[in-house]
Amino acid sequence: MNPTDTALDSGLQEMAPEAAGAPRRMVLNMGPQHPSTHGVLRVILELDGEIVTKAQPDIGFLHTGIEKQAEALGWQQVVTLTDRMDYLANLSNNLAYSLSVEKLLGLEIPPKAQWMRVLLAELARINSHAVWLGTHALDLGAMTVFFYCFREREDLLRIFEMFSGQRMMTSYIRIGGLALEPPRGWDRAVRNFIRGLPEKVDEYEALLKENPIFLRRTQGVAAVPLERLLDLGVTGPMIRAAGLGWDIRKAEPYSSYEQFDFQIPVQQEGDVYARFLVRLEEMRQSARIVEQAIDGMPEGPWRADAPHVLLPDREKMKTQMEALIYHFKVVTEGMRVPAGEAYAPVESPRGEIGFYVVSDGGAQPWRVFMRTPSFGNLQSLAEMFEGRLIADTIAALGSMDFVLGDVDR
Repeated sequence: MNPTDTALDSGLQEMAPEAAGAPRRMVLNMGPQHPSTHGVLRVILELDGEIVTKAQPDIGFLHTGIEKQAEALGWQQVVTLTDRMDYLANLSNNLAYSLSVEKLLGLEIPPKAQWMRVLLAELARINSHAVWLGTHALDLGAMTVFFYCFREREDLLRIFEMFSGQRMMTSYIRIGGLALEPPRGWDRAVRNFIRGLPEKVDEYEALLKENPIFLRRTQGVAAVPLERLLDLGVTGPMIRAAGLGWDIRKAEPYSSYEQFDFQIPVQQEGDVYARFLVRLEEMRQSARIVEQAIDGMPEGPWRADAPHVLLPDREKMKTQMEALIYHFKVVTEGMRVPAGEAYAPVESPRGEIGFYVVSDGGAQPWRVFMRTPSFGNLQSLAEMFEGRLIADTIAALGSMDFVLGDVDR
């Protein structure tokens, strides 16, 4: 028998005491195959009738060993692993990792690359929130919203494919800038999508905001005080829905976010409905940022000029011996990063994601630690479940908007 199974069985016995005079409890497994757990998650519930008296998340079903794998790859190769964590906002992962390594390298990223990073990160936020809203509404019985949200998501995946050749695992934001020069016509494709988005977000709002069934399922459900959320390490829309207007894009701007005009949506109730309102408004604010990025996109290079760590321009290799030598050294020896350590956080759709990277001066990371928002947000599960009806657990679970690939690393 697996020792982990033994430990869990022991925990189940503690959750369901059978001593004389003890109340009778029912222990129920939610998952790991339950369709409403948004990934491979097992939640062990102890019930007193229809009231949840104890909730214990059991993670690890998607463990990939990404952090350990990173130690065996070159610095640039690790970007492909970051795609597979929060696969709904992989560009945010790319950005956080790249910023951390660029700190060690002391690279200055050209303005055009920075603005393109902002544009792509906000498109990823819209994509992620669309998937969240569609699946969350479906969990609560609203099927139409699911189809509408995935209509927008399909348009976004086509745009990501236009930039990188990949619909999901794009690896498009790289150390030093971007993987490829932005394609011809990218601005028209993005502008066409963004122009139509506000009207479509209005459709989502009209279907749900005053829907009596949706209100009954979400208002006053799974509310957690702000101070408790902060104690648990929760970030992102969940703390903004509880009254704290903290957003790294505003508080600690990166990649030129300080040059963009946008608002941080905040609600006070801290319940499932407030989280819905915050994410809905975030989609509108992201559209504002993308429009500004298109209109004000700087001219110039799309990656840093650093041939000692990045592959030189192919045209220069044809005429400059130095560029050819650098190309040979980077390909055969890898990118060498000065010894040191760095951490860079960004505001992903789920909250703060950051990479703590340590270099010993070699061509591979000595250590890559990932601070992911889904892991922190999942810590609030017991607070949301315990003392509440089992019928409210799915609404509470969906409102966290976690991705299990972001938890099990």
